[in-house]
Amino acid sequence: MQRRTLLRLSLAAGASLALAGCGFHLRGYGRSALRLEALAIAGSEGEFRRVATERLEAAGTQVRDDAPLVLNLGAGEFVERGLSVLDSGNQEHEMTLRVPFSVQRRADGAYRLDQQTLDVSERFDVSEDNLLAGDEQREAVKERLRREAARQLLDRLRPLAEA
Repeated sequence: MQRRTLLRLSLAAGASLALAGCGFHLRGYGRSALRLEALAIAGSEGEFRRVATERLEAAGTQVRDDAPLVLNLGAGEFVERGLSVLDSGNQEHEMTLRVPFSVQRRADGAYRLDQQTLDVSERFDVSEDNLLAGDEQREAVKERLRREAARQLLDRLRPLAEA
């Protein structure tokens, strides 16, 4: 039994050294900047737009109205559903944020990214004993979902910067 374990470990170590030696790396690993020079944002005003604008600017993209590419943001929709079977005690919930978006070229209106949707979800527990804390917890979950959706948006915009 020990011989098999030793053989597996040595094969795994050899494979990892071979991958490191051939220049293998994870796609997107170590990238921080988006490399889009400028982007205009059109569509619904709201908290997700604010968070997305902050993330774009932090990644080095200028958000201005005369940019050659336009990010069309739809209205973000939060959907909450209960997952618990019982009606008392702690209740497990799942909240999902769905945000439709597309990217168009301003010059000719061609879509660089056709209509897509960002979907992010999080599960959380709410105590029936403290309803005020439950409302605060929902707001915190909404903010985390906005931040995660903005991160995913930047990941989806990354191929436009490389093209």
